[in-house]
Amino acid sequence: MATVHSVEISWEDLLGAFTSGQPDKAYYLDRLTGEIFFVPSTSDSSEVRRQLENNGERFLEIPPFDYRSERQITSEFVELITDPELRALLLTSLAGKKPYGKIDDIISFYPHEEERFALLKDQFLSNRLKNWMEENNLFTAETMLQGIKHA
Repeated sequence: MATVHSVEISWEDLLGAFTSGQPDKAYYLDRLTGEIFFVPSTSDSSEVRRQLENNGERFLEIPPFDYRSERQITSEFVELITDPELRALLLTSLAGKKPYGKIDDIISFYPHEEERFALLKDQFLSNRLKNWMEENNLFTAETMLQGIKHA
């Protein structure tokens, strides 16, 4: 019979690991302690990584925020834009056509849209994190409380 192990995991730290996007670091969650830590991608850390992977039931690698995720969020955001000029600028940037610029730089001239983009990104990342937690049988206090109410 499986036992439930209750441990506190910092949502901010976990979200920070999910959004880091640093290719030189791999983040891990220790299921027993709730600690979140990173291992550098240097050659001298390969033994540490091997040990972490061999203890997969205890240590979970946190998926990085990568270019594909960023493009998915940006594409969803562009579909919501009603201003034809801004939409054209963003589509050009997404396609990599000249003149192009960073999406964040472009929308910085549109404060309302910048706020909407930040909200969409937060929602995307929160949903991604919640799905990852469910896939790995990690539950939040909120999830546990909902389960108690339904029982």
